[in-house]
This record gives sequence, structure tokens and C-alpha cells, in this order.
Amino acid sequence: MTCTKKLNTYLANLAVWNVKLHNLHWNVTGHYFKPLHEMTESIYDEVFEAFDSVAEILKMKGEMPLATMSEYLSAATLKEVTAKDFSAHEVVAMIEEDMKLMNALALEIRNDAAQSDDFEVQSMFEGYVAGFSKQLWFIRAMKTRHECGCHAH
Repeated sequence: MTCTKKLNTYLANLAVWNVKLHNLHWNVTGHYFKPLHEMTESIYDEVFEAFDSVAEILKMKGEMPLATMSEYLSAATLKEVTAKDFSAHEVVAMIEEDMKLMNALALEIRNDAAQSDDFEVQSMFEGYVAGFSKQLWFIRAMKTRHECGCHAH
């Protein structure tokens, strides 16, 4: 997969993830509603900022970012989820799974950029990988302490 294609896949994933996170934000239920409502809002704010930045880096490189919902859904590797009431366990599990997928793609893009001396992309994606590492640590800590109703396996 070319750098442009991977960046557009990442962009598509961010678009789908933004919508998915709003779904989880609105529809989480139970005792942990407030902290998970706030957590999902914090993550979707970061996702939207990254969405704009990734599109802009594509433009800086003379490439056309994907820009329609149909293109995003076609290119994304992250999957949507139908609206329903979600338990804390379901929300945390989905966020963790999606974050691991996004982190793996971000690391792949970062490594490709490093090999081709693309310092702008390398630097941007090093930041994303570091951010995911921190968020995944938060999730592991929540699951370990059983604060979200989730049990570490």
C-alpha cells in the first residue's frame, strides 16, 4: 500500500471513528456513564483534530484526501457500529480494539515515512503513536482496577 493510500485509509478510519465515538458517547449507559461520556468526548475531539491534520498533510504533499462518506466507508478498516444502548464494558472494549487498530496503522505509516525521509509525516505519526500508547495505558488501568465494569483477561 502506498503512503498516500495508507494516509487516506487512516483519514477514512478517523472519519468513521469520529461518528462511532459519538454513537458511544451518546449511548453509553449504566453506572459509568459520566466518565465514559467524558472519555469518548475527549477522544473524538482528538480524532477530529487528527482528521483535519491528516487531510492537510495529504494536500501539502500534492495529494487529494478522500472527502465523502462513501469514500471513507469504502477505504476504512475500522468498522461502524449500529446505535443501541452500550454497557461500559462494550464501550471500553470497542475503544480499545479501535485504538489498537489505529495505533498499528499509525506505526506502519510512521515507519514507512522514516524509511523515505518524510519527516513531516514521521513526526506527525510519532505523536499519534505516543498518544495511543498513553490512551491504551489508561484503558489497561481502568480494566485492571475494574472501574469500568470490565475485567482484565
